[in-house]
Amino acid sequence: MKILMDAGPWLPVPPRGYGGLENVVATLTTELRRRGHTVVLGTVEESRQPSDGRVCAFRTGQFQRLAAPYPDVTGLAHAHAQQVLEEIRRHAAAGAPFDLVHTHLEVVGPAMLAAMDAPAPPVLHTLHWDLRRNADFYASFDGRGRVFFAGVSDTQIARGSAALRRQTLGAVPLSVPIPAVGPAPREERTDAVLVLSRLCEAKGTDIAVRACRRAGVPLLLAGPVGGQPNRAALDAALDDPASPVHSHPDVRWFLEQVAPSLDEGARWIGTVSGVEKDELLRRSRAVLFPVRWDEPGGTAACEALAAGTPVVCMARGCLPALVEPGVTGFLAVGEAEFGDALRRIDEIDPEKCAAAARHRFSPGVMADGYERLYAEVLRRAAGRALPVCSAALPG
Repeated sequence: MKILMDAGPWLPVPPRGYGGLENVVATLTTELRRRGHTVVLGTVEESRQPSDGRVCAFRTGQFQRLAAPYPDVTGLAHAHAQQVLEEIRRHAAAGAPFDLVHTHLEVVGPAMLAAMDAPAPPVLHTLHWDLRRNADFYASFDGRGRVFFAGVSDTQIARGSAALRRQTLGAVPLSVPIPAVGPAPREERTDAVLVLSRLCEAKGTDIAVRACRRAGVPLLLAGPVGGQPNRAALDAALDDPASPVHSHPDVRWFLEQVAPSLDEGARWIGTVSGVEKDELLRRSRAVLFPVRWDEPGGTAACEALAAGTPVVCMARGCLPALVEPGVTGFLAVGEAEFGDALRRIDEIDPEKCAAAARHRFSPGVMADGYERLYAEVLRRAAGRALPVCSAALPG
């Protein structure tokens, strides 16, 4: 099968640190090509992911620009999507059309692909976020038998509108590369636990700081703040009166609610990637997810378990489906219960965490799921009654 896999313009594939969506695209692209599929990647020029071709509108990832006011950033996704559409047309004109487009670009991806002139390839759009975001779009969108959706968890899909659920073919849980080395035993691990995410209110960063302080557990915070990869970058942006970080809600919240509590017991180490990230995951006592929102996919939780590292998380969104209490980690309801779980981390066997990840979250499991959905997309699109034309706009 010939697939255009569109990750969007926000971060390189694979990302250098933060980037759950881009990690998923990298993992899936690698596995699909290993199975013999041709995969052309929609991304940015700095991406290092092997593929059978690339289409890019930007040299570097545009994630940090998202902190700017809406009128300054609204065209970024559209500029990228225009290049994707041109690539689709170019391959069709050359007599080698794509069998399917798999887009991960929120809203703009399905909207522009649905409005393409006929003939146009069928589309699968993976939903990576809380479906309360842009709910009006998804409630009114009509893929007209050519554009379909996939979720990343059953709990995520259940929160979508009736119109969206009717066009959603199923949920494919996320996967991560399985490390070649086994999990580190307890005696090779540090005393610290890890938060691996954006540092923001929805991710509950402040809960992690307070709970670890009460439990006497050292904490490392690894992730960006308002698109800034580390403290030096954040301070430099704050020193610039014209920088959009001054109005970024994550930055304001972090400076007020988290930064004053940081010390030797709770440190922000910035975005991590590559070997540094792998070693942090492998040698931490646990990875924490004290989320205040209904986590849709939980890529970082899968990464932790693949490294043999227990997960302590709030029982929200997809997380109860990823963590087996007392076996691969602990689920908590509320901050007090979360803190209590920190005192039980050493009850978890790292080998059982790694075994669960191999069985449930390996790249092959995710690729199997998407191959089934690709076949269903092609079957349904082939049987649709009406072609899509340029006047058939979504909604």
